[in-house]
Parts: sequence; C-alpha cells; structure tokens
Amino acid sequence: MLSDNDLIFPDWPAPANVRALQTTRNGGVSVAPYDSLNLGMHVEDNPMHVVRNRQLLNRYVPTEPVWLNQVHGLAVVDAGATSCVPDADASYARFKGAVCVAMTADCLPILFCNREGSMVAATHAGWRGLCDGVIEATIAAMQIPPDSLMAWLGPAIGPQAFEVGNDVRQEFMAKHDAAASAFLPAGNGKWLGNIYQLAQQRLSRLGVTHIHGGGVDQDFCTYTDRARFFSFRRDGRTGRMASMIWLE
Repeated sequence: MLSDNDLIFPDWPAPANVRALQTTRNGGVSVAPYDSLNLGMHVEDNPMHVVRNRQLLNRYVPTEPVWLNQVHGLAVVDAGATSCVPDADASYARFKGAVCVAMTADCLPILFCNREGSMVAATHAGWRGLCDGVIEATIAAMQIPPDSLMAWLGPAIGPQAFEVGNDVRQEFMAKHDAAASAFLPAGNGKWLGNIYQLAQQRLSRLGVTHIHGGGVDQDFCTYTDRARFFSFRRDGRTGRMASMIWLE
C-alpha cells in the first residue's frame, strides 16, 4: 500500500519545521480510471475508496487536511479556522498542525512558506485562477513580505502538452505583457503555454525570488508521465493528486 516511494517530498530549502508532500497516482485502493490514490471526492470515484485513500495519508500528516472545494477562483481561507469544505482555491496556516492542500490533475499546485517558518500556504493554480490572480490573492492573504517567501511548484501539465487557443494567450497578455514569452505557436491558431513560466513571472513580479520545483530544478509533466500522475486533459475521467504543507 502507500509508501514513501509513492510520494514526492519537495526538495527546497524550507525551514526544518515546514513539512510538505506531494502525492502521485500510486499507492491507493481506487480502481480504473481512478487508479489508484485518487483523493478527489468530486470525480465520480467510489466514495469509500476515496475515504480509504485519504486515511492512508494519516501516518504522514498530523491532522486531517483542510480539503477545499476548488472552483478556479480567488478565495483564500485560513486552514486553522476552517471547519467545513469551503469554496476556495488556496489556504494558509499560521499555527502548527493545520494542513493546507491543493488538489490537481494538470493544474499547477504551488506551496509557500516563509524563511522564518511561521507560515505556509497551498494554492491551486489552474490557468483561469493563475490568469485572474490566485497567486497574488494567496500572498495578500498571508500578509507577509513577498521577498521573505519561497515557493515550490508541483506537477502540472508541461509546456509541450498545454495547448490553448489564442483567447487564453490574450487574457494572460492583457494582465501582464511579459506573458507573451510563455506561449509558442502550435499551428492552426493554437498555442503551447508554459504554465510554470507564467507562474514564475507572477511570483517574480511580486518579489518572490526563491522559486523551486517544476520548471525550475525538477521535471514534472502530468500529461506525459502516465505512470506517476493523473491528467484530466489526457484521460478525462481520472483522479486527483494532493500537494500538502503544514507547520510542525
């Protein structure tokens, strides 16, 4: 069943009391097309399988993670003061034990912490949320100087697979001119977008300079790495992975 080999532990210079992990699709009990560590309740998997998969994470996290109903919006909640499943796409925690979570299957998960190890956050950044400002909303909610933050970018659809229409490219460029460099022509009026580069641009613009993980010092692509990752664009009906962070 679930073991360390089924998980990814972020390789970044976070303080010792900051703990984080990234699940893959492996190590759970769900059956195809959700095989096997599906953590999403909203994807029509057997609910009992999802419950069991979440229970398998208990030995890795200090408390029940604060699961979100992600809506591709800008809402950010305090994981230490939430007792339900809020409609939100990011959460932060100031106190020990509150586990922040972002669930993805192509969208970009971003984990944050500050150098002092006094706050963490997890953000679900699909293209819509990324374009509209979910990174900016997360950092604003944390109320910490951006230059004291570091970010880890988890598995997401890679730049060779993220094909979008010109409307998506134009929306990003309308918000930030530099976004043009993150798109390459794919023919037939389509573009290949680099979601990692788009996120790095937004982070750098805010003053976050310590950026690690996918697109920086690790190669992740949910679309092409079928063995490790769920991908909604590749498979349609599929599971969800989780990026988790907390203070110890």
